[in-house]
Amino acid sequence: MDVPRTYPSGVPCWIDIEPIDTEAAQQFYGGLFGWKFENAMPADAPGHYLIAQLDGSDVAAIASREPVSTGQWNTYIAVDDVDATTVSAEAAGAELTSQPRDAGPGGRWAEVVDPTGGRCRLWQARARLGAQIVNGAGAWNFSDLHTGDPDGARAFYERLFGWEVGEIGGGAALWRRPGYGEHLAATSDPGIHERQEGVAPPGFADAVAFLAPLADGEEPHWHVTFAVSDRDESVLRADKLGATLVSGPTDDQWTRSAVVRDPQGAVFTLSQFDPQ
Repeated sequence: MDVPRTYPSGVPCWIDIEPIDTEAAQQFYGGLFGWKFENAMPADAPGHYLIAQLDGSDVAAIASREPVSTGQWNTYIAVDDVDATTVSAEAAGAELTSQPRDAGPGGRWAEVVDPTGGRCRLWQARARLGAQIVNGAGAWNFSDLHTGDPDGARAFYERLFGWEVGEIGGGAALWRRPGYGEHLAATSDPGIHERQEGVAPPGFADAVAFLAPLADGEEPHWHVTFAVSDRDESVLRADKLGATLVSGPTDDQWTRSAVVRDPQGAVFTLSQFDPQ
């Protein structure tokens, strides 16, 4: 029996998007990634919260537009107590843009903007534990904070979640949440340490996010990457579905990637794992 994927406090756990046109977004992302959708909202409730699934497992969501929505992909970070964490976030310099509130039986959430301008959401899980498939083709791969103030970002997230930073070059850094690898090994990914031995750098099992410099014309934001089996094929498919290429294609030591913009303006990365 598969063990549900759970997320300790301080680990990014979920992504969703709130486009203007949810039906058009379903057509685009369903066509691009093969997602199927299930509405989590009661039949008599206004709006939609469409859970995207692969092989019957939750991977992301498309939701009716929130007043605070930017139209971009939202990254949620797991916490044990949303109300207490928002107090701590404000004390560390964040702006609270959406007060803590319940999302039905699924959980409780709030939104904050960190002191560097990065907008993220906090998730206290109840029935909805978070993404159940990650890193596979068509699923969320990771999120990274694009910021012009890396030192400020490091100080904030270290204080709030205990994240540690490892430099990876080019102005980018890897964030680790100590103990996350042991959590995975004890629950949903028992082979993680053996699989990464001799391949990944020490501590990579604890990796939870990346820190990246701003590109020209970018505003600070949490950026989302999706895994794909074939970068070039996925870019062509996205184009046929109405997306535009923002940058790339780019090849590096580990991945073949491209940044695209969906037909409603949300920007994300397609990444094929292809170690050289």
